[in-house]
Amino acid sequence: MALARRRLAVNGPDVSAVGLGFMGFARSTDANEERMARALVDEAIDRGVTLFDTADVYGPEVSEILLGRAVAGRRDRLTIATKFGNAIDRDSNPGARRVDGRPEYVHTAIDASLRRLGTDRVDVYYLHRVDPAVPIEDTVGALKELVQTGKVRYIGLSEAGPATIRRAHAIHPVTALQYEWSLFSRDIEDTIVPLARELGIGVVAYSPLGRGWLTGSINSRDDVTGRRREHPRFRSDVFDTNLRLAHEVRQVAAEIGVPPGQVALAWVLSRGDDVVPIPGTRRVEYLRENLGAARLRLEPAQVARLESIAARVVGHRANRPEGIGTEAPPPNSQAERDIA
Repeated sequence: MALARRRLAVNGPDVSAVGLGFMGFARSTDANEERMARALVDEAIDRGVTLFDTADVYGPEVSEILLGRAVAGRRDRLTIATKFGNAIDRDSNPGARRVDGRPEYVHTAIDASLRRLGTDRVDVYYLHRVDPAVPIEDTVGALKELVQTGKVRYIGLSEAGPATIRRAHAIHPVTALQYEWSLFSRDIEDTIVPLARELGIGVVAYSPLGRGWLTGSINSRDDVTGRRREHPRFRSDVFDTNLRLAHEVRQVAAEIGVPPGQVALAWVLSRGDDVVPIPGTRRVEYLRENLGAARLRLEPAQVARLESIAARVVGHRANRPEGIGTEAPPPNSQAERDIA
């Protein structure tokens, strides 16, 4: 069965209903990583995936390079999305990120991304994080110039607040809004999603598997590695509560006879035809599993049961936009570094 397709925004690109997040390929550009990236992209394209999502900060730069190599020769059939706005200080502190939305940086960033991706254009170019020191009108004005020159087809915003979205959209139509959205992260549903539909903008959901919580692979804190251990929802004081909720998702999946991740993704897909999740993975078998969610239809009783879980999740998510919930962590906090 062919992978279903959806349209991002009223006049946006037609893309696969499930995309592929490429954040996991950020280690190096060595031969083994390139082989893994190529194998994953080959499988994704063969199965109908057309939306591939990366960012200049992943690695940094590594993810864009590997994606560019993997899609070479087939790029015109695909929708390539990347992001800018998190400047890297390679000399004094390579791990630090500085938000930068200055117009001159917009032009510098796109040229660098185009070189790494090996292409003459980016299909969807996101401002990864809003720079509070730069009026959004200035940043989007520069993005508008990129559209006019053909370097960018459509523009997007990631984790922007409602007022910022309206101001940006008044300067140039915004095609896609990218946020964390899953059964464990539903804070955008009251404000961002209705606004997106009012303005005719598509919503791209990153971390639709709850940063791993909803895959069925987490059974103890030993299964949580790296920066995720410091994420508010994986802390030791809340871990057991959230694990019990993840087990409830597993129970629904077991009753249906599918993996838990498919249930979680099917729920995101059920939010509307203007919603496209971009689960990330490094492994072909997990890619196949994720794409199977596009064929799964949840019954109303199952949806209600799943949605009762979200209200009991403990710990806020990182990267929340202004005007959504409580104030987000400072840009250089540990939680914010787990950027998507």
